[in-house]
Amino acid sequence: MCPVRGGGCSWPASVVGSVTAALLLAAVIVRLFVPSACSSGIIKGRRQVGAGAAGGARLPAGSLGWPLLGETLAFIRAAYSPRPESFVEKRRVLYGKVFKSHLWGSPAVVSSDPEVSRAVLQADASAFVPWYPRSLMELMGQSSILVLGGGLQRRVHGLAGAFFKSPQLKAQVTLDMQRRVGRAMDMWGRRRHRSMGDDDSGGMPVRVQNEAKSIVFEILVRALIGLEEGDKMQYLRQQFQEFIAGLISLPVKLPGTQLYRSLKAKKRMTKLIKTIIQEKRKKMMSEGGDDLRGGTHPRDMIDVLLGNGNDELTDELISDNMIDFMIPAEDSVPVLITLAVKYLSECPLALQQLEEENMELKRQKSGAGETLEWTDYMSLAFTQHVITETLRMGNIINGIMRKAVRDVEVRGHLVPKGWRVLVYFRAVHLDAAVHDDPHAFNPWRWKERPDVVAMSGFTPFGGGQRLCPGLDLARLEASIFLHHLVTNFR
Repeated sequence: MCPVRGGGCSWPASVVGSVTAALLLAAVIVRLFVPSACSSGIIKGRRQVGAGAAGGARLPAGSLGWPLLGETLAFIRAAYSPRPESFVEKRRVLYGKVFKSHLWGSPAVVSSDPEVSRAVLQADASAFVPWYPRSLMELMGQSSILVLGGGLQRRVHGLAGAFFKSPQLKAQVTLDMQRRVGRAMDMWGRRRHRSMGDDDSGGMPVRVQNEAKSIVFEILVRALIGLEEGDKMQYLRQQFQEFIAGLISLPVKLPGTQLYRSLKAKKRMTKLIKTIIQEKRKKMMSEGGDDLRGGTHPRDMIDVLLGNGNDELTDELISDNMIDFMIPAEDSVPVLITLAVKYLSECPLALQQLEEENMELKRQKSGAGETLEWTDYMSLAFTQHVITETLRMGNIINGIMRKAVRDVEVRGHLVPKGWRVLVYFRAVHLDAAVHDDPHAFNPWRWKERPDVVAMSGFTPFGGGQRLCPGLDLARLEASIFLHHLVTNFR
C-alpha cells in the first residue's frame, strides 16, 4: 500500500517475483539472534522480586489452549494466512501486549511490547537461552553460532561482525554485485525482448526472488569461503538447497525423510568446506605461520577465523558456521530485494523518487569519470528509507524464541523457569501505536522519524550483542540491486 494513491508502475508487471514461499519460511525459521548482555534494572531473578509484594512480577494473562496442542495450530494457521500477525493481534486485544500461550509443546510468554522485547533480546544466558525447533537444532549442531554461548560466541560473533563491516569486504562485494547484477539484467533484457517479438505488452517474466538468490548466494559464498564461480559452486548450491529444506521439518531421521536428506547434504557441504579450511591451514604453515592480518589478507571469513589463532575455532566449528552464514543468501536478502520491488511497483511516487535519486548519482559519477563505490550506494538517503520501510513491512524475521533458565521478571511480567518467550517483531512493526498507518508503504516516514531505526520499535535484524552481523551487507546488496534496476533495466 502507498500513502499516495493513483498512477501506474513504470516497470512491467513481470518484474515482480513470487515471495510467498520465502515469507512462510521466515514466519517460523528462528534466525541468528541470540541474547546478550543484561540491562540493569530491567530483568531480575525471581528471588529478587519479593514474594507477595504488591509490585511483584505476575504471570501475564492469556490462555494455554488445548491439552498438548496448546495454541500451536492457531499460530500456524495465522502464519500461513495473509495476516500472520493476526494470532498475536487477537490476543493483544484480549490480554494486552504481553500474554501467555502454549506453543510448540511448551507454555510460553508472547511479547509484542517493544520494551519487553528489547529487554529479552539484551538478556544474558543467566536468564534466557536460545530455543529452536528440533529439526533446526539437528541440522545446525552444537557448534553453531545459534547456540554457542559465553566467550566463544562473543569471539565468533565479534570476528564475523568486524569482517562484514570492513571497508575491504564492502568494496569486494560492491564489485561482485555490480558485475553479477549488470550481467543478469542484460540477460533479462535480451530474454524479455526475444519473448515479446513485435508485441510490447509484457514478455517472459523475471522471477526476482529466484534471480536474487542466485546472485547473492555466490557473492556471499565467495566472501565466506573464497569459492569462485564454477562446478564446485554449483555443487555447493545444490547441496545447500537440500540442506535448507529441512530447517523446518518433522524431527524424524529415517531414510527418505526430509531431515535425513538434509543431514546428508550438510555432510557433503562440510566435507567440501573442510577441504578448503585444510588447504588454507597448510598455506599458512608454509608461509611461516602468517596470521592473515597483514597485506591483503583476510580475503574471506575462513581467513579471519584461522588468523585469530584460537584453538577453540576447530575445523568443525568453522565449517558449521560458514553454512549458517549462508542462510541469509537463501531467504532474508533475496526476500528483502523482492519485497522492495513489489512495494515500489505498487507505489509510483516512491518509485519515481527512487529513480530520480539514483539517476542523479549516476550522472554525477559518470560526469566525473568515476565508478560507484559502496559509500555512494549507502549515501542514497531515499533508497535507504525504501529499504528500511521494506524491512518494517516485510518482516523477513518475524520473531525469535528463548527459554527461561530460571524464574525471570521482565518489566513486571513473570516468565517461569522452563517457559519459552516469543519476541514477536512483526506485531511491533505493524502496531499503529508505534508506526502511523502501519500497513501503508511509506518510505518518507523515516525522514520524519530517523531515530526509530535505533529504537526498540524497529528490530528487523534482532537486537543486543547478537544483532545480525551482516546487516550492513544486506542493505548494501539491496541498494546496488535497486540502483541498477531503476537506472539500467528497461
